[in-house]
Formats: sequence, C-alpha cells, structure tokens
Amino acid sequence: MSTSRTVICLLRNDLRLHDNELFHWAQRNAEHIVPLYCFDPRHYVGTYNYNLPKTGPFRLRFLLESIRDLRNTLLNKGSNLVVRQGKPEEVVADLIKQLGSVSTVAFHEEVTSEELNVESRLKDVCAQMKVKVHTCWGSTLFHRDDLPFPHMSRLPDVYTQFRKAVETQSRVRPLLPTPEQLKPLPQGLEEGAIPTAEDLLQTEPMSDPRSAFPCSGGESPALARLKHYFWDTNAVATYKETRNGLMGVDYSTKFAPWLAMGCISPRYIYHQIQQYERERTANQSTYWVIFELLWRDYFKFVAVKYGNRLFQIQGLQDKSVSWKKDKKLFDAWKEGRTGVPFVDANMRELALTGFMSNRGRQNVASFLTKDLGLDWRMGAEWFEYLLIDHDVCSNYGNWLYSAGIGNDPRENRKFNMIKQGLDYDSNGDYVRQWVPELQGIRGADAHAPWTLSSAALSHAQVSLGETYPTPVVMAPEWSRHVNKKPSGAGPSPRGKKGPSHTPKQHRDRGIDFYFSKSKNL
Repeated sequence: MSTSRTVICLLRNDLRLHDNELFHWAQRNAEHIVPLYCFDPRHYVGTYNYNLPKTGPFRLRFLLESIRDLRNTLLNKGSNLVVRQGKPEEVVADLIKQLGSVSTVAFHEEVTSEELNVESRLKDVCAQMKVKVHTCWGSTLFHRDDLPFPHMSRLPDVYTQFRKAVETQSRVRPLLPTPEQLKPLPQGLEEGAIPTAEDLLQTEPMSDPRSAFPCSGGESPALARLKHYFWDTNAVATYKETRNGLMGVDYSTKFAPWLAMGCISPRYIYHQIQQYERERTANQSTYWVIFELLWRDYFKFVAVKYGNRLFQIQGLQDKSVSWKKDKKLFDAWKEGRTGVPFVDANMRELALTGFMSNRGRQNVASFLTKDLGLDWRMGAEWFEYLLIDHDVCSNYGNWLYSAGIGNDPRENRKFNMIKQGLDYDSNGDYVRQWVPELQGIRGADAHAPWTLSSAALSHAQVSLGETYPTPVVMAPEWSRHVNKKPSGAGPSPRGKKGPSHTPKQHRDRGIDFYFSKSKNL
C-alpha cells in the first residue's frame, strides 16, 4: 500500500489514550499508526483446570464498551481502532503482508504465561518478516525498572517490606502527555466491525438494579468516575472508613475494572491524588488509595518473580494440602446455596452482577478453602469467569493468600462467617437484598436462620431445607457470635447501618486485618 513507516500498536490490557507509552512512542517513530485490538479466540474457551468459561458475560460487556469508547476517542484524534477477530500473532502477520510498510510492532509487556506465549509468537512472526518489535512496561504504578531491588528474585515476600522500600526509594514517573492528534491509519485499511456477544458465542447479561457497579467500560467513563469520586463528591476523603462497605456505588473507588483493562492509568490516579491532597485534603483515606494501588503492583511483580507457580495447586510455598474436589459443595458455593446467608448473598451478587466487594471476596474465599476445604483453584477460576475486574495476578495472588499458600502465609487465617456478617452487615440488610427468601427475618437474625425457633421461622415464612438450605457445614467458632446478635428490631448497636460501615475496631487495620494472626476473625 505505502512505503512510509507504519507502526502497529497491539493493544491488550491498555485500552486508553492517556498515559499510554505505545502511542507516545509511535507518534515519534512512525508516519502511520495502526492501533489494533484482536478478539483472541483463546480468551473465550474453558479455564485451565475446571473448564469453566474463561470470559463471562459481564466482563465481555465491559470489554466491548471499552473497545467502542476507545474507537470514538481515536476517531476524534484523527485515527481509528482497527478491530479483528483472531489470534494476535496471525492477525499481525496478515497486516504486515497486507500493508507492506510496517517497520515495527509495539505492545505493552504482560507477565503471565498465556500472555507471554502470545508475545513470544509475535516476536517469532516479526523476526521471520524482518519487522522490529518495540515493547513497553505500563501496567503498574511504579515502573518495573524503578524498583529498588537488584533483580526480581529479590522482591520481598512480605507486602509491607515491598511497600516501605518503594515508598522510600522509588518515584512514580510523571504522566506522558496525551497527543492532541494521532498519526493516521495507512490509506485503505478496513477498521473492522466490533463483534457482539453473540458473534463471540457469548450471551448478553441482564442488568440488575441492585448492582454496586452499574458502570460502563472505557477510558471516558473511567476518567468520569475519578472526577466524581474525587472532585465532585469528595468521597475519596472518607475512603478508608467506607471501603469495607457492601451496598451502593460510592463505598469504594470502584476503579478496579477500569484498571484491569487499562482504561485508566494507575499513574493518573496517583497524580490526581497528589493534586487532591494539595488542593483539598490529605489524610489516611487519600493515602489508602495509593496503598491499594501498591497491592496491585505487588501482585504483578510477585507473578514476575514466581511465574507459573502462581497457578499450581501447591502455590508459592510448594505446600501439599489435600484439597477436596467435591462438585456438589462447589455448586452450592458458586450458586449461593450454602445455607450460610453472608456467603450466599455475596456469591449471588457476583453471579448476577459480575461484582463483589473486597470484604465479600475475602470471606467467600476463606469459606471455600477453610470451611469447605475445596481446591482453591476452583474458586479462582470461578472468579476469573465472572469478575468484571478480573486481573490474573491480583485474582490468583489473593486466592493463594486465602488458601494459606501464598508468599506471606499465615497458617490460621480463617474468617468467621457469622462474626464477619455481624461486623459488616449488622442489620442484615445486605443479606436480605441478595437472599430474598430471608426477607421475613428482621435484623441480624438473618445471618443465622438455623438458630431461630420454628415459630420465628414460620412467622418469617422460612422453611429450612425447603425455602432456604440448611448450612452445608457448621464451624464451631460461629456459636460464639450467634448468641451475641443484636436483636431483630431497632438500630444496629453501633448506631449505623452495617453495609457501608467499617467497625471501629477494624478501621485502622486495613489490609493487615486480612492477614491478621488473630483467629478471632
């Protein structure tokens, strides 16, 4: 077509224009830029161990929205997003042949095996076709090259050591400028249709009005969310107090889905926090947003250090645990039919919306691994299927922690489902929202219906084993809290409804609460 230099920018989990090094680099090194997204058929098959669907309906909808948004953004900059269905290495080879002017293929590096295999095949194709490869690192807050460790093998196995080292010895890089105009596509190149869910043999999900994440995919909604959460509502200034909430949109930042697909840059969030702290207020809550971004970084770098051990049943500890693979128990867990209302409410929220609070995730993971003793990978693959914000490193890293086989193991970390329910949903409102069979049970009694008298159950129109299951398992430690439930009538003893409230005794413990040595969780 053309003899001028063309750069193909292969986009994967970097679906944005702002702070995107691929575009920044290509603008300086090409006359034509081909922003390319491939719907890779390997993303729509079964998961590795249990053959669950790899990409669920909610994440796919979010991805399609993100692709449409990026196409609109690029069109406004004199470019376009080229969309193809197929394996990236094959699509890129076809484009190199078709265009005849491609000098370089550029992409952001990923860290886990399936993505690295694609990169390896791309490099092979480019070598055969005498085309250069240019790679960037852009998924973390701190750049990989700026870490204060001589080699990734020296990455600390304890998060706090990592955090303190980067906070004192590294700097977050400045934002790359967003180009006003982009170099155009080569003439005559078809943009390609954005597929529908049906084209990818997937189903379109139903929207649920109860969703805590009723947001759309894409860079534009991501930037609008940050503006809303920081500048319009000042919600960020109370994030640390509200982040353990269960209901509503604003109890937490909700940035995770956009971060997972690269619709928003972690550096952009960081620099906006810095500006907010200068212009409005700096407190524990504003810092805590950075603290959580550092967790995300840490899991990414742990994946670099440990490679495929992230996915192996023995985990990072190479620890042998006799996990069960009981399909009946797993089905009860994933369908929200365990008979433990706090678990069931969270699992139903996930199945119906593709989202679950951080507090909920910690609890249902503990329940699957510690109370049911099921293979942690069953849970990880179910989350991979359904979560809108699935990030392979964070998901598998968190499941390894819950299973006690991560790189910072705490042998006896087990959550008490009743205590957690009473602490974070003290009035039972969250349970009743997602488990309507229990709507007749007032107050905190909804957390342990099996403790109620037959008269109370009959009055609430609940029949255990018929309208709602009896618990599939009972943990002895639950009984310590069953008798301390606040009464069904009247306000919560803490004077505030549970769902968006962090109990005072946990307020400053943050993520360390998750890793507490205390058995009284």
